[in-house]
Amino acid sequence: MSGDDDLLDVLPRLGQISTALGRGRLVQEATEATGLNLDRPAMTILMTLATTEAPMRIGEIADRMQVVGPHVTRQVQALEQRGLVQRVADPNDKRVSLIEPTPTGAEAARAYTATIFGWFREVIADWPTQDRTDLTRLLNKLVDDITARLT
Repeated sequence: MSGDDDLLDVLPRLGQISTALGRGRLVQEATEATGLNLDRPAMTILMTLATTEAPMRIGEIADRMQVVGPHVTRQVQALEQRGLVQRVADPNDKRVSLIEPTPTGAEAARAYTATIFGWFREVIADWPTQDRTDLTRLLNKLVDDITARLT
């Protein structure tokens, strides 16, 4: 049962991280760094698009965000009207539109990421290299396993 006891110790800590990040000013500061007035869902879509190698379908964005397609469609339309994303034809199916960030949208995502990254870099600046490596490896594994389990 030792493994279960360890897990019971971790779960409240995950909640603390979520609460601290959600209530803290980090997301607000990162959004302000973009120079745009975007709500969290819009920023999440922009970040999702900016961190992929290729344009995405609405359904793919929704899957990554674990929300329903119509919600993403509304947000994408608003982002499109602001010139932050654009539709491009799917080379494999001309009937389908793919979504990608515009240069302005990509720059906003870079500014947002730089703020978040800088903050996290400061938090773990004094950690030994191995601890930082372990954190990256284990968080990636945790996210991959959670995502796979939920889909």
